[in-house]
Amino acid sequence: MPSRRLGRSLGVNNVPLKTCSFSCVYCQLGKTKHLTVKRREFYDYKEIALEVIDVASKIDELDYISYVPDGEPTLDVNLGREIEIIKREINCRIAVLTNSSLLHYDDVREDLYLADLVSIKIDTVSENVFRRLNRPHYKLKISGIKEGIAIFTEQFDGDIITETMLVKGLNDNSKEIMGIAKFISSLRNIRKAYISVPIRPPTEHWVEIPRNEDIVMAYDLFMNELGGDRVETLTGYEGENFTLVTDDVVDEILSIVNVHPLREDYARKIIEKKGLNPNEVISKMLMKNVISIVNYKGHRFLIRKIS
Repeated sequence: MPSRRLGRSLGVNNVPLKTCSFSCVYCQLGKTKHLTVKRREFYDYKEIALEVIDVASKIDELDYISYVPDGEPTLDVNLGREIEIIKREINCRIAVLTNSSLLHYDDVREDLYLADLVSIKIDTVSENVFRRLNRPHYKLKISGIKEGIAIFTEQFDGDIITETMLVKGLNDNSKEIMGIAKFISSLRNIRKAYISVPIRPPTEHWVEIPRNEDIVMAYDLFMNELGGDRVETLTGYEGENFTLVTDDVVDEILSIVNVHPLREDYARKIIEKKGLNPNEVISKMLMKNVISIVNYKGHRFLIRKIS
């Protein structure tokens, strides 16, 4: 399946549905059925590896084999064995998307060192918000998770990306966001930091997407700490020197605001390069309800409209 982060990716589900160390309020899969931090064997690791090898061998131009299960992949005690078998037979990069909860375990880190890319979740760096947002297993503490993340990122030689889910009223204020951004900036080898919002139906009905203004603020704070080339939003400051690759300027603008908020004055220059009237194009996009305009730090920004 296509992935914004990983390109053309083959997903591997190595744990049973909702077997996890968290029960996040925003999870699209519902409440965790088996909340645990104990690693164990769920399936025959050789069967998993052989099935992945068989399917991957039939796919052209595969960018990643990705562990993206319906739970926490590092709970699988055979994760490292599976990766070793797969890499012996298939010349493809391996990615693991983890919630970071078990990175303080030596054996978990050893397994993940075998991967080529690891995505680590960092939704908060404060214990109170951690309890309310991620609803972790009682043995987990945010201090231990941060320590595990720091050790792993210091020793891992592959690519690391981070993912931060913002939920209105929980971790979308400047203090929380700045804390997260500063922690990520202190880590080694972070290729990209993604900021996302709950666009799919969440576990808890009260979970809401942050205000557009707060999404722009989050991007700005992350960018100030990490640099604009290392931050993306999974909805939407950026310079005016964009290369237009399609004939449809609306599609071009939308492809940008899917990744970053876009200053209105830069958007106008893009539209003018196509020989079109910026007022007409922007008005049309607003009428179609595909963008919103946000005022932030003396500038107007285009941001992707989120339903």
